[in-house]
Amino acid sequence: MKKSMIHSSKNYFLWLMVLTMTFGVSAQDLPFGFPETERTKVNINQDWKFHLGDPDADFYAKDLDDSDWESVNVPHTLKLTSLTLDGLKDEKTQLVFHREVGWYRREIEVPVGDQKVFLEFEGVHQVADLWVNGQHVGEHAVGGYTPFHFDITDYVDKGQVNQVTVLADNRRNELVPPDPGPFDYVKFSGLYRDVYLVQTDPVHVTFNWESLRSGVYITTPTIDPVNKNATIDIKTAVRNESSDAQSVQLITRVIDEEGLVVMKLQETKELASGVEYQFDQIGSLEDNVTLWDIDNPYLYRVNSVILVDGKTVDYVENKIGLRKFELDPVRGFVLNGEPIELLGFNRHQQYPYIGDAVPNALHYKDMLQFKEYGFNIMRTAHYPQDDEILKACDELGILVYEEAPSWISISTEEGWWQNFDQAARDMVRNHRNHPSVVMWGGGINHRGYVPRVHNTIKQEDPERLTASQGARWTGWQASGLTDINANMLYGPFIWDRSEPIFAMEGRRGPAAVAPYKKDLGMTGLIAWTAHAYYTFHPAHDKADDPKDRTRSGAMTIFRYARPETEWYKAELKDEPFLYIHEDWVEGTDEVTVYSNADEVELLLNGQSIGRSQASTDTIYDGLDDAPFHFREIDYKSGELTAKAYFADGSEMKTVKKTPEFPKAIRLRVDTVGREFTADGSDILMVYAAVVDKNGTVVEGTDDLITFSVKGDATVIGDDAAINANPMFTEYGVAPGLIKTGTTTGKITIYAKAKGLKSAKATVILVPNQTDEIAKNAEAIYDYDSERVDMGAPDQLVQFGWNYWYGEDNTSSTYAFKTFGEATVEVATASNDGVIRWLGEMNVVGKYGYAYGDGVMGIDDQGINLTFDGLPAGVYRLKTWHHAPRSNSDSMDPNKEKLKSLTIHKLPYEKEIVVDSDALIGSELKATVTEGKSMQFDEPGTAVVVFESDGASKITINYNGKGNKGVWLNALELSEWKK
Repeated sequence: MKKSMIHSSKNYFLWLMVLTMTFGVSAQDLPFGFPETERTKVNINQDWKFHLGDPDADFYAKDLDDSDWESVNVPHTLKLTSLTLDGLKDEKTQLVFHREVGWYRREIEVPVGDQKVFLEFEGVHQVADLWVNGQHVGEHAVGGYTPFHFDITDYVDKGQVNQVTVLADNRRNELVPPDPGPFDYVKFSGLYRDVYLVQTDPVHVTFNWESLRSGVYITTPTIDPVNKNATIDIKTAVRNESSDAQSVQLITRVIDEEGLVVMKLQETKELASGVEYQFDQIGSLEDNVTLWDIDNPYLYRVNSVILVDGKTVDYVENKIGLRKFELDPVRGFVLNGEPIELLGFNRHQQYPYIGDAVPNALHYKDMLQFKEYGFNIMRTAHYPQDDEILKACDELGILVYEEAPSWISISTEEGWWQNFDQAARDMVRNHRNHPSVVMWGGGINHRGYVPRVHNTIKQEDPERLTASQGARWTGWQASGLTDINANMLYGPFIWDRSEPIFAMEGRRGPAAVAPYKKDLGMTGLIAWTAHAYYTFHPAHDKADDPKDRTRSGAMTIFRYARPETEWYKAELKDEPFLYIHEDWVEGTDEVTVYSNADEVELLLNGQSIGRSQASTDTIYDGLDDAPFHFREIDYKSGELTAKAYFADGSEMKTVKKTPEFPKAIRLRVDTVGREFTADGSDILMVYAAVVDKNGTVVEGTDDLITFSVKGDATVIGDDAAINANPMFTEYGVAPGLIKTGTTTGKITIYAKAKGLKSAKATVILVPNQTDEIAKNAEAIYDYDSERVDMGAPDQLVQFGWNYWYGEDNTSSTYAFKTFGEATVEVATASNDGVIRWLGEMNVVGKYGYAYGDGVMGIDDQGINLTFDGLPAGVYRLKTWHHAPRSNSDSMDPNKEKLKSLTIHKLPYEKEIVVDSDALIGSELKATVTEGKSMQFDEPGTAVVVFESDGASKITINYNGKGNKGVWLNALELSEWKK
């Protein structure tokens, strides 16, 4: 035995307990029904040691003393930067800025076992090398914007502490896109996205990005928005890395938002050692299907479980949305049968000071802000973005156009193209199951389509649209090989209307949006840009600004919305809205109001100065809610009020007061829609407004706001000369970034400035959960269910249902196929009743074969279903109650049967009451429908939940009040949750 493997028993068991708590997922940690497998996935963002520079050093040595290195947490950038890019005048090829390397080291513990061990990286700028225990594992040199993993099974010492070293090399590399440049954005640096330690059984689902057929690939060959059904095709790649052949079973469950399994697919395959096999399972949903769209982003879960010789060993889970989109030459972009105008913004992933090292909460907040303003599409300019941004778009209902890393230039080097192709493939493989993604870039940004890129994307994903990525001043002004003519439309452009045109970039504001809302052929506008961003572009308006060189943005780089951006809420949102654009200060003689009201009245110091409808200027043609313009106003200090009048008679008002002398600070901590996690890297945005005695924001002051924190958190920039704290104001507001520590509990944030009353706010830091499986697991209710079609022997049984044949006036019992030895008997509630069975009547409707026949009980006490032998538990019973009428005609042999048939003519109860001592809840009333055509109507049904003790018979009674017949056509019995 190796010396390092010898432990005292006390220390060993203590270490094993800690390891189990850290990396294991026990059954009690997981919600009901969630599979317990050998797979673990642990976030290892914390406790890294960092050193900047020295690319040729041997800092990967296992026994290196790194105790004096900086302690950091991921996401991490090589260095913080100021809003002026540290005063550096670099080129757009970024010759110098952040062109350095960073060394990252930490320890990991891996328990003894035969498991596979992987390190998974969501993104490292831009070439990453990995060593484990001093041995070089490999290099990832595709680029910094896509995920990758290393198999470190053969490099770790199981049962021991292992040393991991990552070299993040952000130096210029002629073969790694978007290098060699130029590019109109800054490529930041570091170990800047999440890192995971993943362990699996030797038989496991592979990573999506490993190959064209690896991982899980989910498509929907058919989605029918009219009839509300969907066909789902699920391809799952499983690799057997054990030494022997294995009998591998794949069970795939599709789960709705209530946790109920709505589809279950199973397949078994013998896999030889070393083989990767792609299972291909397909199934359909027809009942209670909810489609995903921008207003109701409903998500299903696809839970894939691997069993080897009956033992559950691995799982993965993906969320999907069922939606159908198409590009119609007349109606434009159509989602689930409805044309929608695509209106949104381009988004760079960078934040102030930290560059690309953005925690997940801020990615989510960006998309929450998109939703707040009504934007329905986001383009990932100009590179694949974090998994969290796609997850947010899925959950919030925002469409995504994603593209591989580029900006105008291409290389003549085949190595560059291979890396670009691979980055595009990895992008698609990583995000192909996200319902929000509808479009991939099919070219090089601003140059237009490139056959090689389009073909690569289509090979990976034939389903989604490819966009041409053109520019109005160069190249062919058409979609070319791609699916949609996506262009940069900042001015006049060539368009012959032979196909729709789509502005992947363009100006923002009402005059820019109007043409797209007017013309369905102009499919949409993704304006430039959502947020101000870092760039070394030499000619933009703020290129030489001494305080802030960030460019463009409907919001500042701090995500503070510029006043003109508020118009989008009036145009794109349904909620009543009213906003005065201008501050009421001396010199103001024109006021613009944004509202979705019919009319707006403007009052100054209580006196009306005009009531108006929205502007009819032709530049706004196509808008639903153009701005309201009030001109030639005689300024007087005081109170300016806008009052909105809506079509339904409601009113609302808003006020702007003349700002007086600054008196205080008003502090806003942006915790809306998020928590603040004590993981050492989470960041919270704060905004300190300078206000007067009335609470009116005062712009244009020279006040510098100093932020401080009490508790385990810091102000980003406190320990760096980046002009971040104290902070100047813009729009009267000074922003700050608060970074969490690792201790839970309350922190207090302070904002102060000389001569102003200070402000403070408190926030609670919540615990960090590193176990990704436990953090994301949701309950799975995989209940047995059985459908039974009742009728005379000549009935036509509904496809996929079991049949129950009965004869008039005789007792009839059905033996369940699913619930052990359980049976159900149908009979009248008294011995004096009559029971009649009806065969097929040819009723039109979705389940017409089920409710086009059935049984009628005529008894003043009703009809009973009596269940016997049901295992103990809770059950859901759905029954169908329809009085069938026949569609038979001369072409139908059933016509002869109608000459003697009288059952369907018997009087029946139009409303019934369902009751039982076993019901959970009170009795239920149900309506009985009638007719020969239920094509556009739902048949009568009753749904009750009851409990079985496993021993007693359970009788459920169906009765009306008129001593007439009670119809019962079919039933569905399911296990259920309390």
